Amino acid sequence: MSQLAIVTGGTRGIGLAITKTLIDNGMTVVALFQGNEKAAKAAKEETGCLTMKVNISDFNECQTAIDKIQKKHGQIHVLVNNAGITRDGTLHKMDQQQWLDVIDTNLNSCFNLCRAVIPLMRESRYGRIVNISSINGQKGQFGQTNYSAAKAGMIGFTKALALESAPRGITVNAICPGYIETDMTAAMNSDVLENIIRQIPVGRMGRPNEIGEMVAFLSSEKAAFVTGATFSVNGGQYLV
Repeated sequence: MSQLAIVTGGTRGIGLAITKTLIDNGMTVVALFQGNEKAAKAAKEETGCLTMKVNISDFNECQTAIDKIQKKHGQIHVLVNNAGITRDGTLHKMDQQQWLDVIDTNLNSCFNLCRAVIPLMRESRYGRIVNISSINGQKGQFGQTNYSAAKAGMIGFTKALALESAPRGITVNAICPGYIETDMTAAMNSDVLENIIRQIPVGRMGRPNEIGEMVAFLSSEKAAFVTGATFSVNGGQYLV
């Protein structure tokens, strides 16, 4: 029987690439999405993944979703916390809702889903959790105090949960992508894109499947001795 993976934000962009890669590696994937029904349908048709609409900012809704998935599909082996949004603005102009939206979606969702799956993984003495942070959680970014705070919080969360979970056969790691080729970056002004690429030593942006491959590795038995680590996948743009 194939392993079961849950990927938040798994129907678009980097999340869709993660979903595809895990399926290509023999896993069954439940891709969680919040609102884009059209993208979810397209992802299901393209990859054969299962999809579920969940408000990942809601603790109780996440718990209910995990309960349903476990009852229907059995043991949950892998959780990938990928979902994220931006509500950019300098802090002196940022309103409270911009802050709360990003913290709720990007960081609180990580707690919500991990809290729901971790008792199950501890009971089975096996699990792989991969949290998708960001280069901007490592170095900060002008106009993104909310996003940078949330993504930096994921890194600290990852380290602490890794220490708690290692004795139970559960690994917890973080990936910090740099600039990746997605619909969002494709919509940028060409001059802005050229300036970004000039800052990347390898001379290009990353490809979504490159993040997917890193997730697949950390979700596999090959990475059984890797936990509490943060992997920078940014073409050398920021070195830590």
